[in-house]
Amino acid sequence: MNPTAYIVDDDDAIRDALAWLLQSRGVAACTCPSAEAFLAGYADNLRGCLLLDVRMTGMSGLELFDHLQTRACRLPVIFLTGHGDIPLAVATVKKGAFDFVEKPFNDNELVDRVIEAIRFDASLHAARAGQATVAARLSLLTPREREVMERILAGKYNKMIAGELDIAMRTVEAHRARIFEKMGVKSAVELAQLLAGSR
Repeated sequence: MNPTAYIVDDDDAIRDALAWLLQSRGVAACTCPSAEAFLAGYADNLRGCLLLDVRMTGMSGLELFDHLQTRACRLPVIFLTGHGDIPLAVATVKKGAFDFVEKPFNDNELVDRVIEAIRFDASLHAARAGQATVAARLSLLTPREREVMERILAGKYNKMIAGELDIAMRTVEAHRARIFEKMGVKSAVELAQLLAGSR
């Protein structure tokens, strides 16, 4: 899925103007005339960000935001808000929205925030992919290899590990080699960095 700014607003003129503005800066845009229309085409693998009008006929932007949160949607949300809705918008940022922008907005500042939101989404996605890769590698370890790995990460030498687990030092060396191979690292330091980076 290409990163896209999804514009959900029941005002045709605002939707079209926003889509044109974003596309003029090289940002892919997709418009929806209502929260219900967005939900009808929603998929968990959407990438980019969501530009959401606070007040719409039918389901409001706030209701859509709440609904998406129950579905663990991680798309960054930027609310477009009228002056009277600022307290509401601040409350939504506290609940996890990326930002809110007051109408009438500065075109370039809005696009800058959209680009930041899309970059934020990309970094989150990369981090999740990294976590999934590490989890997949960890799943390859046997229970004994996990015991050895915990002690390697605690900075213990092979001789100490052998004593604690009541196994031969050669066996510890073999386990260590297999752990490094399965985890795709060359040293205990690399192993620690890999696991720290996946948290």
